[in-house]
Amino acid sequence: MLEPILKCCGGTRNLNRVLVDGEKLVFEINNKNWLELDGLELSCSDVLGKTQVSYGLPTRLSSKALLSIGEDIRKNQLRLLSDVQKPIPCTHRPDWHISPPQGLLNDPNGFIYHQGQYHLFYQWSPFTCTHKDKYWAHLTSTDLINWVWQPVALTPSDWFDSHGVFSGHALAVGDELWLYYTGNTRIGSERIRQTTQCLAISTDGIHFNKQGPVIDKTAPNVTEHMRDPKVLRDQEQDQWLMLLGAQRQDRLGRLAAYTSTDLRNWQFDRLYGDELGDFGYMWECPDMFELGGQSWVIIGPQGIESESEYHNAPHHNRIAKTSNQSTKGFFLDEAQALDHGFDFYAPQTLLTPDGRRILCGWMGLPDEVDQPSEGWVHQLTALRQLTFENGRLRQWPIAELSKLHGEEQRLELSQNGLNIGTKSFDLSLTMSWGQTLHLFENCTQHLKIELDESSRRLCLDRTRTLIKEGDVIRELPLSSEKVSLRILADNSSIEIFVNEGEQVLSSRVFTGVDATQISLHGGATMAIFNSIAQSAAPFEKD
Repeated sequence: MLEPILKCCGGTRNLNRVLVDGEKLVFEINNKNWLELDGLELSCSDVLGKTQVSYGLPTRLSSKALLSIGEDIRKNQLRLLSDVQKPIPCTHRPDWHISPPQGLLNDPNGFIYHQGQYHLFYQWSPFTCTHKDKYWAHLTSTDLINWVWQPVALTPSDWFDSHGVFSGHALAVGDELWLYYTGNTRIGSERIRQTTQCLAISTDGIHFNKQGPVIDKTAPNVTEHMRDPKVLRDQEQDQWLMLLGAQRQDRLGRLAAYTSTDLRNWQFDRLYGDELGDFGYMWECPDMFELGGQSWVIIGPQGIESESEYHNAPHHNRIAKTSNQSTKGFFLDEAQALDHGFDFYAPQTLLTPDGRRILCGWMGLPDEVDQPSEGWVHQLTALRQLTFENGRLRQWPIAELSKLHGEEQRLELSQNGLNIGTKSFDLSLTMSWGQTLHLFENCTQHLKIELDESSRRLCLDRTRTLIKEGDVIRELPLSSEKVSLRILADNSSIEIFVNEGEQVLSSRVFTGVDATQISLHGGATMAIFNSIAQSAAPFEKD
């Protein structure tokens, strides 16, 4: 049925996208010189510099036929990917964090333990350092430290995800690995957003077959901003629950909930979150899990009021306790920030075989792309174990990180400075109010961690780094008499665990390659230091 149309478009090798626009089937092509429009009722238009060919949607066109076209486009995309899966060398590239070989990385996706391996996917824009046409990169590990690059799991190849295979989660269903994700499409020169929630299934954990949308429209009273599905078992109701970040028609962020008995057919249940009132104009990237006898929900609220005058970015992170209200589902309460740094968003968690809840986040923000990292941008956080004991939620680097440690050293830190010869380290110390720590220091640059005694705030200041303007100061109120810090550094990033992980600040920090000094002002202190070795590079092997 479609062969004559595809021939007129120059064959499947000439296809860039396929779209369904109401009653029209639309092909976006790469080379308009290959068009042969004679004999068919096709219309041709220019949409944002790309040639699109439209045809009345055949009434008997099957979903299988459309998926077949998507498979042809996927093959075209994989051919183009061969040149961007090798890493670009860069002095700012991390030694042991996950970064993209080229292009832009954002949200971690599908973080799960399945069939003896950890799987971690991430949002990847492979051809540009901007947010465009997302793919799912795929890594596996047996130890949570060394990661192996796998074939790209999902590409934006089909009519339901032509402009991005957006974020989602993974679910182990027997021996199969199921990926739930948001399909993003944009129609016409107005770029009208169409959103679906989609499913892809793998029988071997490596190769995934798309099943198409399982939810083909947004929830009642919700805009097209509904995305990032999290699927989990509701044992009490004996059904499956899907949570989605959503925006109500009145521009308030909420969670959209769907239920299912078979994981394929989903019914809208309700919107959650009204008890938080005006808490941002959109919520993204939900996660839900049990920890320490308490149920928790993670969200990414956009547009909430900042706790500091210096925090001007609209994107935030929050974790909230939930309380069950019988037939009313759950309520969200006590929402608090997971991370107070410059660069933390869209975290996901998994449960290890030994019962630990491990978190991985994106060390970046949606509007932050101007970084001096030369052909790639962003990285993921260090993996952290979450605990909830005696009413306190804590985060702490996973124990496996010690496998990369060098020989432990005790260092005396003072204003005289100490050249440690590396920007990749694990440093622990206790500071007093009035002291200031300089890291990544050379004669002109440093990152400053100051304990301001008058305001009783920890101040993180990167104005003396390569990022000198915009979002450069973070403040964290503290009440403790002394402040213990565990600091993980990796060339262009820092993660500061405050008071045994009660608070965390994650940030990218760009300084010169010679910025390997540490100094402490306001009194000398002893510190415990470990260098951190390079882990297996998470890129395609030569």
